[in-house]
Amino acid sequence: MTSLDKDRPALFAVEIRSARWESLVAWYRDALGLRVLLRVVDDRYALLAAGSARLAILGRDQTPPESRRWSLAFEVEQLEAVRGRRAAAGQEPPAATANPEGVRECVVTDPDGNRIRLFTWNHDHTKG
Repeated sequence: MTSLDKDRPALFAVEIRSARWESLVAWYRDALGLRVLLRVVDDRYALLAAGSARLAILGRDQTPPESRRWSLAFEVEQLEAVRGRRAAAGQEPPAATANPEGVRECVVTDPDGNRIRLFTWNHDHTKG
């Protein structure tokens, strides 16, 4: 860690509050394939691994309404494999479409209506 890094926050996790905690944890685990790192049923808390990022799901009786102002974007190596996992979980995945950003993507919603963007790069984006 450099001295500059000490002065900058590091994102630990994105948190989603849900009145349907169990079904939301199951959806992210089964439909997207995220790995559950921690699950505390009595506290209705789950922490899932999403590559190098984390997603925390917190069970709450009162939650704000869904919003289209934000979405979660998940980069996947094989978009068709993720679409197949969603189909196996009983959810018809939308067709993948080309995007002007240089990706193929499909946009879905989780059980709470949160927008989820699944994408794969059309080319090696690291080479510019």
